[in-house]
Amino acid sequence: MMAAETNNAVDMNQDKLSHEAKRLVRPREIAAFALTSYGINNLTSFIGSTKQYFMMSFLGLSGTAYGLINTISTIWDALDDPISGIVIDRMRTRWGRLRPFLIMSMPFWAISSVLFYLVPGSMSTAQTFIYALVTTIIYGIGFSYLSGWELLLYNITPNTNERSTLIATQKFVNLFTWLPSLVSVFVDFVPSVTKNAVTQPEVYGGFSIFFVLVAVAGCIYGFFRMRERVTVADKDEIKQVSFFKSAKSILTCRPLAALLLSNFFGGIKGVGGASEDFFWLNCTGRLSNRLLCSLFTGIPNYVITPIAPAIIRKFGLRTTAISAGVFSGLAYTLLYFIGYKPTGNYWLDFVIVTVGLTVCGLPNHIMGVCDPLLNGDMYDYLEWQNGIRNEGIVNAVSGYVKKLSSSVHALLSGVVFDWIKFKPQKDIFGNTVPHTDPKVLKGIWGIFCLAPAVARFGYGLSLLLFNVHGKTKERMLAELEQHRNSRAEAKKEELIAETEN
Repeated sequence: MMAAETNNAVDMNQDKLSHEAKRLVRPREIAAFALTSYGINNLTSFIGSTKQYFMMSFLGLSGTAYGLINTISTIWDALDDPISGIVIDRMRTRWGRLRPFLIMSMPFWAISSVLFYLVPGSMSTAQTFIYALVTTIIYGIGFSYLSGWELLLYNITPNTNERSTLIATQKFVNLFTWLPSLVSVFVDFVPSVTKNAVTQPEVYGGFSIFFVLVAVAGCIYGFFRMRERVTVADKDEIKQVSFFKSAKSILTCRPLAALLLSNFFGGIKGVGGASEDFFWLNCTGRLSNRLLCSLFTGIPNYVITPIAPAIIRKFGLRTTAISAGVFSGLAYTLLYFIGYKPTGNYWLDFVIVTVGLTVCGLPNHIMGVCDPLLNGDMYDYLEWQNGIRNEGIVNAVSGYVKKLSSSVHALLSGVVFDWIKFKPQKDIFGNTVPHTDPKVLKGIWGIFCLAPAVARFGYGLSLLLFNVHGKTKERMLAELEQHRNSRAEAKKEELIAETEN
């Protein structure tokens, strides 16, 4: 009786391994995946769009000091990644291999996210630098282990079509991540409405607590709702493939090399992204114009994101990603030459910039769907080569390149403001006010447009090296399915033998 039950259980598990036809993910899991992503994305979007502006404007850090903090913290992350990668790969719990990291990493990133937006009183320049550096390192540690959540996508289902559905749903829900854009409105108006009883730094601090609570709620909900279905190697199989053997195969992996190169260029866009608040306040006169612009630039994405999987199926994953990158690069370059004051009429210029940014951003969510699918193909490719799934070690090895690249981007994002001789302008209450130097304003516009242009061109052209497509990909998926079925069959026979004994 027990043997029959074991037999049926393993047969059911084996049936789930098909990557072509089986529907494994329930609607509530899709919802949980999207909502977890929504909470985390709100927090990271808020921090990504405001941290540099806050630290340079209110903590008093120079652009070079801010860049140096990020350089040091990313080097630390690169040293920490091998540890977190091995821990993630070796994790085996009753809740799965990856879901526990939604909870375990929470204290690190949650606490540091709030500390970013505190302004400690009576601290010297050196003490402020150390405070910002330690907080940034703690935040990085939290997200090193939260990477287990990012890898969960590739373990919820082996069905590549379901992965596309999960990603498209995630990206569509993330289109409603407009809450961070409200910050600029509150920063502009709350101090004036309260007659500076509530200052700009306090507005940022309040929002940091709010976004942390949203992210924590999403992680807890996702932990209890999602499952992991891709068969993973047991401890004996893991021992057969050493870290150094995995590292060697990873370092010689052409798809990974292509993704690392595209990631390096893609990260340059963050240099432009870090200048957004500086651009809207100084070049247009109001920080809240960022929200007004975003109300229009995001509209096409509500149409593009749901149809992205269909576009990818029609033109192919690699071709779609390459085309999207090159198109966006051309659009940003053209926008730079048009300028942010082409007519001299305030509102007409605002409309032209908004339309230009809308065109530039059209491919963003297509790339947002392509990126995790490209990563999924790369993880499958390495499993095809090595025989086991070791995403954690992949992240650890590739983390060195990614984090060191990020350190270059982070340093550059701060240094460029020193290159253009930018210094924040403040009123008597310590609130920031627009700059007036034409050379500085032109420099901010250049950072705002040309950094994303370089990033998008580099992203698209790098993916010409990505060789998992066409017949190679079809053969890989077929052989992977056969290998997973063989592993499930072997486990079935082992369970039956143990039961009979």
